[in-house]
Amino acid sequence: MNKKALNEMTLQELWELFPIVLTKHQDCWSGWYKEEVNQLKDILPHSAKYYHIGSTAIKDIWAKPIIDILIVVNNGDELKNTADTLQQNGYIIMSSTAKRISLNKGYTQEGFAQKVFHLHLRLDGDIDEIYFKDFLNDHPDVAKQYEELKLQLWKTYEHDRDAYTQAKSEFVNKYTQLAKQTLI
Repeated sequence: MNKKALNEMTLQELWELFPIVLTKHQDCWSGWYKEEVNQLKDILPHSAKYYHIGSTAIKDIWAKPIIDILIVVNNGDELKNTADTLQQNGYIIMSSTAKRISLNKGYTQEGFAQKVFHLHLRLDGDIDEIYFKDFLNDHPDVAKQYEELKLQLWKTYEHDRDAYTQAKSEFVNKYTQLAKQTLI
């Protein structure tokens, strides 16, 4: 049986192959982040900054076992050149604008690989995810509320990643703004 290439699949087919799966927090996630960043540092500009973001970077909450890495660069030329280098090294561009590029690695025709990474390539200053992650790590009660929300949404949106993300956005935006206000 011939399987379609990922770039030939419809969004619905991709969501079926790559459903939302949540698991208890795993200590190995921080190690996976460090290993991947060490490899990235060998190929990317020395000026790039790296941050572990997303739920795998929040202590003791359930998460999709996908390591989110925020990579911050200085300007648009670095953004494009960094994305090109990442593509040459096995990452796939999922979305791209002049100021943001999202890439991933670990998606196969059979489903998720053992290790899956989402890279969020951004210009300096576009770091809201760091505020959110740090706030939740500093406020375990809010982190547990976020976990409860994610667990409630999981099965409803198991095969619709966009709707899942949208359903969390009010919570994420609220606590990101609160985090930024507490720093002023």
